[in-house]
Amino acid sequence: MGVETLLPTDNIITTQITKLINWSRRSAIWPMPFATACCGIELMATASSRYDLARFGAEVMRFSPRQADLMIVAGRVSVKMLPVLQRIYQQMTEPKWVISMGACASTGGVFDTYAVVQGIDQFVPVDVYVPGCPPRPETLIEAVMAIQRIIDNDNIPPKGPDGLRRPLNIAVQPTHTVKPQPVPVTVGMS
Repeated sequence: MGVETLLPTDNIITTQITKLINWSRRSAIWPMPFATACCGIELMATASSRYDLARFGAEVMRFSPRQADLMIVAGRVSVKMLPVLQRIYQQMTEPKWVISMGACASTGGVFDTYAVVQGIDQFVPVDVYVPGCPPRPETLIEAVMAIQRIIDNDNIPPKGPDGLRRPLNIAVQPTHTVKPQPVPVTVGMS
């Protein structure tokens, strides 16, 4: 009365290997928190029993970049902390994804100063932005589900108008380190 009753009589399941790999990746996301402010508290609440992030396959938070494939940047990032963020991103293994959680990580939020990075997407590639100050745990869960949708379509070419799969034209871009640009300082009250 197990899986055998659901399978065909010859016990063969057919699928594309790409879909099988994507299913296994999306079902076992290992997030690494990069929490620097109040968004980190909401990130912890998302992993608690009330919201249960584990039911989406992102159960165990990894604090080693070599064991993680999803970085959740939660909160403001200072200019001094930016090289650490870039280094951690470089140490993550491929494939890797990034969620920018909260207004501070996405745009600098209310901290429009020379010491706070005005959006981490200028320095590391971001896959999903989570709005809010701080965002609610439900919004972060939706972001994890968006990452899962991205993983589902990874390396699967889109269908053409005739319904047949077409190969993707993928341009390989060189990897490089982006140095932070100086931010102009505003003096006075606005």
